[in-house]
Amino acid sequence: MAAELRTFVDIEASPERVWDVLTDVPAMPEWNPFVVQAEGTFAVGERLSLRLPRLASVFRVTLRPTVLEATPHRRLRFRMHLAWPGIPGLFDSEQTLTITPQDGGVRLWEQAEFSGLLVPLLTRSLNRDRSQAFDEMNAALKARIEGRSPGPG
Repeated sequence: MAAELRTFVDIEASPERVWDVLTDVPAMPEWNPFVVQAEGTFAVGERLSLRLPRLASVFRVTLRPTVLEATPHRRLRFRMHLAWPGIPGLFDSEQTLTITPQDGGVRLWEQAEFSGLLVPLLTRSLNRDRSQAFDEMNAALKARIEGRSPGPG
């Protein structure tokens, strides 16, 4: 089964400025509320390391997305796999960030496609929680780029 989530944010900045902030991986924890440590480079074939906040003060989660596309000032695309030893294809995510110039600024589109055995169990949560998370990340990114404090969710 597959699921898709799509959102956007309008940002008053040039495509170059948006690209610079999006691709500054080590600085992600400074603005992204869901990343506490980040390493790597947005170059095709590279694997990033994104550490998320601890879950239930016990589990430490580190995502290792592989960069599939990095078209400067235009598009980032990366894929993540969640697998358990001996059980591949539990949950995969492919995310695409597309920068589109408009009216003196840009519209940043984010599209996430999910597939795998766990998607039917997670669809409701993806639609409710993940959408909110995307909105929060978009607000934080917009604030970082425009030099403002992020507003409420």
